[in-house]
Parts: sequence; structure tokens; C-alpha cells
Amino acid sequence: MDSPSPPDDALSQPTRARLFALLGELRKPVATDELAERLRLHPNGVRAHLERLRAAGLVDRRRTRQPRGRPRDMWTIAPGAQPGGDPPTGYRDLGSWLARLVSRGRVGRRAIESLGREIGRELAPARDSSPAEAKMHAALASLGFQPQRQLEEPGALTYQLCNCPYRDAARESRDVVCTLHRGMTQGLLDAIAPETELTGFVARDPSAAGCLIELRGGLAEEARASAVTTP
Repeated sequence: MDSPSPPDDALSQPTRARLFALLGELRKPVATDELAERLRLHPNGVRAHLERLRAAGLVDRRRTRQPRGRPRDMWTIAPGAQPGGDPPTGYRDLGSWLARLVSRGRVGRRAIESLGREIGRELAPARDSSPAEAKMHAALASLGFQPQRQLEEPGALTYQLCNCPYRDAARESRDVVCTLHRGMTQGLLDAIAPETELTGFVARDPSAAGCLIELRGGLAEEARASAVTTP
């Protein structure tokens, strides 16, 4: 079996680095043609670069059926992506968010979660025809949480977050960071799947990660349907 390409080697090529950064910014599944259009490149060349990123474990490809023609390739940041050998980090973003909180002069739990919800709505990908659950999963992966889906009983979905991109700050102010993250999760749901209920948010030691986002409703049903139809 062929060994995967080293992530840092895959990202050393400028176009691949731009593609990876663009997928991280969009935080949703994106078609090859759209990526090519945004970067003003030919789709065939973009597809070759994406396949190299996929071989390095940096992006995922999901094929969706079309009413006519061949299936369409949709690309997202891979949940376990580790560019340069390090898990994705959102520490810089977290610093700016906490600065917003301080500037408002409000530091209570309710104010922190409210700001997180506002940020989550800002971070959510633009509305389009992409499946909502795929967009939620892609958003969590792009933020560096390395999410893993867990389908529980019918109507329930859990994301286990295998990396905490804010772990350094969380070690110092766990309650603040985790409350902000809970609000961000609800804000993402507000924008992506407002009919989905956040039924649980289990924060764990940031060094070990493994926090749980527990959901019921639309996203859970969509994830189960996708699991049934995916070969």
C-alpha cells in the first residue's frame, strides 16, 4: 500500500496551499468547478491538486449524485487534517474574540455565550444547496476540532471533537473558553440548521480533547440518511 504524502510537502506547492486555505475559509463542501472559478484556474489542474491534498490526508472528497451526468465531487477540510504535522489551531481567532468580549465590558456567562452565538453565526458558511449536516461537519473540521460523527438512537447525533484548537487558553480559563465555544456551536446551528436542537455540550479536559456536541432533529436525521445511502 502506498504511503500518504507528507502534509507539509503537499502544502509547499502554492496552489495547493491556496486551495487548502480557501476550503478552510469557506467551511463547507465545495465543488471542483467552484474552487477553480474562485482561484481562476482550470478545473482539471485544480482536481489534480485536490487529489494530492487528499493523498496527504488534508482534504476529503465526497461524491454526490446529480439528476444528469456523472457524480459531482465535493471537497472539504479533512477532520483529522494536520498541516505541517500539527493539529489546526484557532488561537489567533480566539484572541480577537476575547478582545471583543472585553471591549464590551461584559464578562458574565450569559454575555460570553451570547457573543459566542454571534460569532458562530458569522462563521457559518453561506446558504446554498449543500446538505446542512455536511456543512456543519465541514465547519467544525475547518475550525480545527477534528470532529467524528457518532449516530446514536434514531434522531440523535453526536460530534466527538478530537482536538481542542483553543487548548492553551482553555487551560488558563476553561469556563470562559468552553462557554464561548458552546455559544459558537449554537450560532452555527442557528445559521445552518435552525430546526436542530443542541441537547448537550459536554466539555472535557482540553489537553485530551473529546468534547461532545449532542444534537437532535434535522442534522441527526440527515446524517443517518447519508450513512444509509453511502456505499
